[in-house]
Amino acid sequence: MHFLDQAKIFIRSGGGGPGAVSFRREKYVEYGGPDGGNGGKGGDIIFEAVAGLNTLIDFRYTQHFKAPRGMGGAGKNRTGAGGNDLVIKVPVGTQIISDPQDEDEEPQVLADFTQVGQRQVFLRGGDGGRGNMSYKTSTNRAPRQHGTGWPGEEMWVWLRLKLLADVGLVGLPNAGKSTFINQVTNAKAKVGAYPFTTVRPQLGVVSHKQREFVVADIPGLIEGAADGAGIGDRFLGHIERCRVLLHLIDATADDPVEAFRIVTDELEAYGAGLEDKPQLVALNKGDLLDEELMEDIASQLREAGVADIFLISGATGAGVPELLDTILEIMDEDRAALDAFSEDGGDPDDGDEGADSTGEKPWSPLG
Repeated sequence: MHFLDQAKIFIRSGGGGPGAVSFRREKYVEYGGPDGGNGGKGGDIIFEAVAGLNTLIDFRYTQHFKAPRGMGGAGKNRTGAGGNDLVIKVPVGTQIISDPQDEDEEPQVLADFTQVGQRQVFLRGGDGGRGNMSYKTSTNRAPRQHGTGWPGEEMWVWLRLKLLADVGLVGLPNAGKSTFINQVTNAKAKVGAYPFTTVRPQLGVVSHKQREFVVADIPGLIEGAADGAGIGDRFLGHIERCRVLLHLIDATADDPVEAFRIVTDELEAYGAGLEDKPQLVALNKGDLLDEELMEDIASQLREAGVADIFLISGATGAGVPELLDTILEIMDEDRAALDAFSEDGGDPDDGDEGADSTGEKPWSPLG
């Protein structure tokens, strides 16, 4: 299945049905009064987050969503049938974002779907028009006016998918992220001996010590990614909600220390709190170098500011269990801190300058 993490769609709720103009026609009743019923309400536009979806690819081929209008009223004071609601199913992690028509207006996050089953009535259908029976008064006994029904609402919106994962894999191209995720999950990510083998985020579930957590393999970052180079800003958006970042460094690279610096600088430049997330650093491809050389590279990284570093091999699995143990410990500490915060009833930090109220970086659609 192709991966698509943003799409622009048009949505319109149904208009209300018209009210009826009708009069009673009964035997022996010469002047039957008005009995036109009201029109039915138009269908709502509803978004619902569902399990089993991890891409917005369906919205590439279907971009217009219109709920049906209500039916017209009828005689004998019969109200028209309401239009069916239109439920648009989206993956968990989808945000609904406004599409400003004014260049000076900033896109706004209108809805954020973070849980399976979460639903939101996004556009309400128009009310039905009044039938002529409701216009009857003491002075107007045979009204012929009626309501045509209220129109529905319509707008263009952007859908943006931010993957929900516990651990986000980051690193330069060809750092071995796909090999690692294949080692610890069942993701079956594409592996190749060339940069940019991974061109879209991959998700995998790790089962370790009777625990499970989700890992997102983010395509390799390059210098300038935070400013959009290699559409890296979109890739970085997928790790805004990760609880732990795992930074893989290619031990066979010409300058592993420089590789560490490039990725770290891009995380800081992107903002949205990425630089403050718990981060583990792993020196990968240990199966290709001898132990002494690996330790020498690790020492250089420690001098560059890496407190703890794991020596692993994504291909053979060496050192991986210890790394997974540490990830579980960090996740447990994070969960305990959140529980304590909730009990204290404190207010969350304002977050980084340039971040929205959720701590995430403000979003703008790509032109």
